[in-house]
Amino acid sequence: MKEHGISSSLESALKRRDAELATMVEIAKTLTSTLQLDEILEVIMAQVSSLLKPKAWSLLLVDQPSGDLVFEIAVSPTEVNLKGTRLERGVGIAGWVAEHGDPLLIPDVSADPRFCDAIDRAASFVTRSVICIPVKSRERTLGVVELVNSLDEGSFNQADLKILTTIADFAAIAIENAKIHDEVRLLAVTDELTGLWNARRFNELLDYEVERARRYGGEVTLIFIDLDHFKSVNDTHGHLVGSRLLSEVGQLLGRSVRKVDSAARFGGDEFVLMFPNTSKEWGHVLAERLCRILREAEFRSDNGDRLNVTGSFGVAAYPEDADNSRELLGMADRAMYLVKETSRDAVGVATARVP
Repeated sequence: MKEHGISSSLESALKRRDAELATMVEIAKTLTSTLQLDEILEVIMAQVSSLLKPKAWSLLLVDQPSGDLVFEIAVSPTEVNLKGTRLERGVGIAGWVAEHGDPLLIPDVSADPRFCDAIDRAASFVTRSVICIPVKSRERTLGVVELVNSLDEGSFNQADLKILTTIADFAAIAIENAKIHDEVRLLAVTDELTGLWNARRFNELLDYEVERARRYGGEVTLIFIDLDHFKSVNDTHGHLVGSRLLSEVGQLLGRSVRKVDSAARFGGDEFVLMFPNTSKEWGHVLAERLCRILREAEFRSDNGDRLNVTGSFGVAAYPEDADNSRELLGMADRAMYLVKETSRDAVGVATARVP
């Protein structure tokens, strides 16, 4: 009878070991097959759920710079969607783990002063036991994995803690790899000096918006901007001041557009702004406002002298002024150059075509 008990325990241990190895293999395969963070994290958490069988589980990522935790993935028996819900820094068991960088295994949360029931109340859920692991990379906490209420008899144990720690390391690798991938991809489509889109990416966005406007009967308005007498800034104050000026102008323009709009440095001292679902008339109003803002902005040289910066602006709209994205860009550019050749520090509007 005793031998049977030993054999049964050994068989259970071997099954658990096989399940752990299979989990690691699946996670490793996912890590090598994609750089899509959402996909990787979904696989990792699904494997965790299958292996450790929690009643509820979640992955929370640290938001920078606030330090708050934000639910990235949350699965529970309730229908409440916690994705995007924030926990203040240091609040609750997850907050404690994120702040201290140490794991916690708590068989009975009612006896732990760190437990906060705010999420339970929001989700109509009762937490009894918790295992929470920091997701760390280079001694920096990226987030936490939290499992709640084991479906098996009893609470989570040290073996669960050990395997979850290993899985959290995989999650950290996935997050870091995805971050590096996103940074490299962003470098390929942004202007290094200003942080705005580069010309290549802007042309792609313009093509997309014009095609969408063609299909659904919308409008797309462009504002083309060329800084006046920029060469004299370089000649008088040096290229470092000129580069800083371009960066500051780029930031100013970037702050002036909505999330649905696009701003790009098109080359040299030229910038272009795109406004989907925006009329030419409204684009003209925006251009006049930006022209004034640029004129009144406080740009300074290294010795503190005020740099008088103005720009020539050109406005054009699809479909009023052009049949496609290239024509639209050309019309806005032409309207800008007419201002450049006459008054500068003003706004030119493309002349509507005669039907």
